[in-house]
Amino acid sequence: MPRLRGARRRRHFCVPELAEGHEPFRLYDEGDELYDDMLHSIARARGAIRLESYIFAPDEIGWRFAEALARRGDEGLRVRVLMDAAGSLFWHSRRLARYLRAHGVRVRWFHRWNWRRPHRYNHRDHRKLLTIDEDHFYLGGFNIHRECSRAVYGEQRWRDTHVRLDSELTAVANRMFDRFWKGRKRWVVKGPPRPNVLLPNHNGRCRHALQCLYMEIFRHARHHIYLTTPYFVPDHRTQQALMDAARRGVDVRLLVPAKSDVTLTRWAAQAAYGGLLRNGVRIFEYQPRVLHAKTAVADGAWATLGTANLDYRSFFMNYELNLVSRDPALCQGLEAYFERDLAESVEITVGRWARRPWSRHFLEMIGWLARRWL
Repeated sequence: MPRLRGARRRRHFCVPELAEGHEPFRLYDEGDELYDDMLHSIARARGAIRLESYIFAPDEIGWRFAEALARRGDEGLRVRVLMDAAGSLFWHSRRLARYLRAHGVRVRWFHRWNWRRPHRYNHRDHRKLLTIDEDHFYLGGFNIHRECSRAVYGEQRWRDTHVRLDSELTAVANRMFDRFWKGRKRWVVKGPPRPNVLLPNHNGRCRHALQCLYMEIFRHARHHIYLTTPYFVPDHRTQQALMDAARRGVDVRLLVPAKSDVTLTRWAAQAAYGGLLRNGVRIFEYQPRVLHAKTAVADGAWATLGTANLDYRSFFMNYELNLVSRDPALCQGLEAYFERDLAESVEITVGRWARRPWSRHFLEMIGWLARRWL
């Protein structure tokens, strides 16, 4: 797969150029393992801890993190926590925030409700990032809440994906957090090509950087594209790029949840099924649990995982952060996750989809009309 040089095709956006190589990483698909490692990292931090989470719930999991962060705050470490106001609204996290502040932790709410600027509330910080000193960082789809813990939530815990990267890229993650903390929402680091880069969806050159990245990947793929997303509400450009890839012989497989925590979003996704299926895109619905992972792999040579869904909100409204990689081992690991999940999924065929009840058409129409607000 060729290196991506989007700037030579588009005046307004530069897709990062990636070098081949390998950096130490660990993938997670179980919340308990991830949370244990994150807490261990917090306990061993020497100077600074930065935590950014869309949901930081005051439940069994959230309070474990709050107590761990408070201990480090009491010990004099520089601990900062950034929580999204809308994401944590229904979890009543204000008591947790007060507790953290009482122990020396700096806490900020992203885009709290303001009657003078109500539109800001709909632009959310959907990022999930933990950095430890200049040593390593965690990034992915896991929020901090009980729904992702088998020990607390049981066998129906959510299926998600996260990564820990032990890399010089941690310094970049720290700077991105610091600029975002200060309100510089479109700041991005420039540097030489490397196996892994961090890409936000808003930067100084492009308001929809992640969408542009996906378009480049879909156009360059030659063999296969494996996509996993919990909220699939694609704009017409994304749909067209997927169909174009399938029509030129690329094996395009889309994995979405059969069980969703947002029913309206599932209806909106199904409104796009017909055209995709007729043009060769294969769609699979994951059966066992709520699927919340956001990953993509193309040709075993390129991968991304992080916080962005394939939907309007992630592409055009929220603030997101993805790891983009040409690390062969990381690509292989994500493909293994995809193939395992595919074994627990049901394929939606053209014939089966054509036989769905007429009542479903009405629900799909409702979901599609609401797609920009989901």
